[in-house]
Amino acid sequence: MAARSARIRPALKKRAAEIQVVLMDVDGTITDGSVTLLSQPDGSALEIKTFDAHDGQGMTLGRTAGLRLGVITGRESAALRRRMKEMGVEFVYEKEPQKTAAFEEVLTKAGVPATAVAFLGDDLPDIPVMKLAGLAVAVGNAAPEVKKIAHYTTSAPGGKGAARELIELILKSKGIWEQMIDKARA
Repeated sequence: MAARSARIRPALKKRAAEIQVVLMDVDGTITDGSVTLLSQPDGSALEIKTFDAHDGQGMTLGRTAGLRLGVITGRESAALRRRMKEMGVEFVYEKEPQKTAAFEEVLTKAGVPATAVAFLGDDLPDIPVMKLAGLAVAVGNAAPEVKKIAHYTTSAPGGKGAARELIELILKSKGIWEQMIDKARA
């Protein structure tokens, strides 16, 4: 059942209502997973990442509602750092092939238990941290193994509104979605 529908399963709603921190993988979750490299005359390459504006609006609404946001990714990207700065994302962890240490550090910095953290993932490296999160969410086009352990799977694929859908699910579960609509800004 998609978060956009009127009814959220009671067990999922209870779990989502407890969330204070939303953490996400990057490639395949807030991007579509493409890694575009643009060759330069000097032999180097520039990386290009595409971020969805609806995910951005969801992240902005989440922050406005008091959610703390973060990303944990195995790669490093200047484009990611810029976008996360634009979005006001508090926790940015790059070059983290094993994501559990970063997850544990966020728990300490945020002062919250794992039950208050959602994690949005798409592929095998996300599974260990998803198993720790209070709300484990797979994007719609995630690997089957990721979907199997998720508490919820978005109808949207990665990079195409999955983060927005997760944040809507949380805000609707907290009963504040309608009031957040009036606070949306460009």
